[in-house]
Amino acid sequence: MKKEIFIHYSFLISLFIFISLAKGWMSLSYWPLWIGGIFGNILPDLDHFIYVYFLKPHELTSQRVGYMMGKRNLSKSFRLLAETRSERTKLVFHSGLFQLVFIVLAFLVVTSSGSLFSRGVVLAFFLHLLVDQAVDLVETGNMDNWTGGYNFEISENQAKVYWSIMFLVLLLLSFVL
Repeated sequence: MKKEIFIHYSFLISLFIFISLAKGWMSLSYWPLWIGGIFGNILPDLDHFIYVYFLKPHELTSQRVGYMMGKRNLSKSFRLLAETRSERTKLVFHSGLFQLVFIVLAFLVVTSSGSLFSRGVVLAFFLHLLVDQAVDLVETGNMDNWTGGYNFEISENQAKVYWSIMFLVLLLLSFVL
C-alpha cells in the first residue's frame, strides 16, 4: 500500500512541477492547483468504497472491509483494499468508458474554469487513473479490469497504444491550463 501511495504521489508531484515550470507558476499564489491535485489524487480511490458499500456489499472482501471499518481499523481496511484491488473488475471510475467520458468533462473544466483548484482536481484524477492503468498493464500485461467485466478483449499492444494516447491527452490538457 505504501508503494502504491508513493507511486501516485511521485507522478503527481512530477506532473505538477512540470506544469509549474512550463507555465512559470513558481509563486505561492498557485497553491490552489496543488491542493486540488492532492484532492483529485484521492478521489479515484473512493471508487473502491463505492464498490464495497453499494455495488457488491455481499462479496467476502467487501464484508471484511466493512467489518474492519466498523472496528475503526482503517489501516488494515486500506491494506486489504490495496491487496485485493485486482478482484474488483466493475468499478465505476476505473473503467475505459468512464475515462472517455471524463476526458470530455476534464477538457470542459480545464478550458472554461478559472479555478486552479478545479483544474488541479481533474488533472490529478486523470493522472491517478493513468497510473492505475500503467500498474495493471505492468503487473498483468493487460487492462482487463478496465473493460467493466464485459467480454471485450484488448491485446497488450492495443492497451499500450490506448494508454499512450491517454497520456498524450493528459499532457495536452496540462498545457491548455
